[in-house]
Amino acid sequence: MSRGAIAPAGVAVLLLLAMASPSAQRTAEQRYAEWASPGFADGEYASRRQVLTKHMQADGGGVFLTPAASGVSEGFTFRQLDTFWYLTGLEVPDAVLAVDADRGRTTLYVPARDTRFESTSRPNDFPGRPLLDDPSLGVRSGVSDIKPIEQLRTDLSAWVAAARTLRVDPGGPGRVAHATPAPFQRASPLQHFVDWVADDFPGARLVSAYSAVARTRMVKSAAEIGLMRRSAKLGVDGIAHAAGLVKAGVGERGLEAEFEAHCKRGGSQRLPFASIIKSGPNSLWPWRILATHYDRRNRQMRDGELVIFDVGCELDGYVSDTGRTFPVSGKFSAEQRSFLEMEVSVADALIAAMRPGVTLRDVQQAGLAAMPASARPYMQAGLFFGHHLGLSSGDPSLDDAPLAPGMVITVEPWYYNHDRAISVFTEDVILITAGGRENLTGHVARTPDGLEALMRRPPARQ
Repeated sequence: MSRGAIAPAGVAVLLLLAMASPSAQRTAEQRYAEWASPGFADGEYASRRQVLTKHMQADGGGVFLTPAASGVSEGFTFRQLDTFWYLTGLEVPDAVLAVDADRGRTTLYVPARDTRFESTSRPNDFPGRPLLDDPSLGVRSGVSDIKPIEQLRTDLSAWVAAARTLRVDPGGPGRVAHATPAPFQRASPLQHFVDWVADDFPGARLVSAYSAVARTRMVKSAAEIGLMRRSAKLGVDGIAHAAGLVKAGVGERGLEAEFEAHCKRGGSQRLPFASIIKSGPNSLWPWRILATHYDRRNRQMRDGELVIFDVGCELDGYVSDTGRTFPVSGKFSAEQRSFLEMEVSVADALIAAMRPGVTLRDVQQAGLAAMPASARPYMQAGLFFGHHLGLSSGDPSLDDAPLAPGMVITVEPWYYNHDRAISVFTEDVILITAGGRENLTGHVARTPDGLEALMRRPPARQ
């Protein structure tokens, strides 16, 4: 042994001394407010709950229950379930919010601790995070009544015994259904929560709250509209950026990378859905078919083909969803141009019909009236011509609800002509205003001439 060497036993002693020294004290517990951004200003979430309460009272009252998402630890960023996030602004796992419309009371049930911050073998790296006794949860959400999650079972039992109406959101319209999933089916987190209540409290009077939730979330506040305006601009500007890179030999996945990089450089935290950029024969298929195989969506583009963007970005939780069609060669053929001009004219008719007081069914009729008879076999312009946007690219909505200022809806009449092997697509984000509507993405070219000119611009760097 050399003079400066230390025996293994000595190393162990030094390690024990280091662990006991003040410089190696356990890392302090991490509080919620140290990690989470504040979201909206004080009062925003309380105001949303008040609107929900009014809609519930109009439907007969009851107690609305909505769950939080379970935490993830596989490296993916935690994304809270929309309605819980919308009503609380909190990014905590395994919690439940109860809004009692009959008694004007809101209660938040949370775990004592956030288990994602716990590890007995690595206390410095996982120092722990208390939730139940953290006052910042109440400050952020505006909910003063915070109880341990274990108390929920007791309160549910009391509500069931008192024959209280329990309102839950199964994630879509229709009655609350409780059934064992068939093989290969998996319940959504919302349906899973409904099933848990139904299984554990067989006498529970469960009623759907979807309508009340949709009526609350469809109309955006001024703060939400500000975020959605930024998100919409970022998304469609990402298309404009990638348009200058469209040419023969470029792969679809490379264009996806350019679009997504633009969004992230602009502040987007994540994507609301997988980017859909499809060219040539790929453009003829809806995403659900096109994405059925692992490596289908990465073909190299060829001159004479079209490439379609159906993409979005997410900014501070709020999403965009926009689309444009480009000629790979930089110039539309006469046939391609005529189909795109027709599709844009249908989109324009849909947009022009959108104003306060009309329903989506009224808008649908305007689109059908503008559609040439020859295009109808290939055109999608039913009530699925578009959808509400917000925290999701498919925010809750009601087909028969009159449009109102503050609603944000996409317009996207698809045209799939397999006979001529041509598909064209335009999608814009429309804000309903007191005077009509505003196209939040209309500043980026939509017509054939404008799209060709856009392709000639060099890609802008942020």
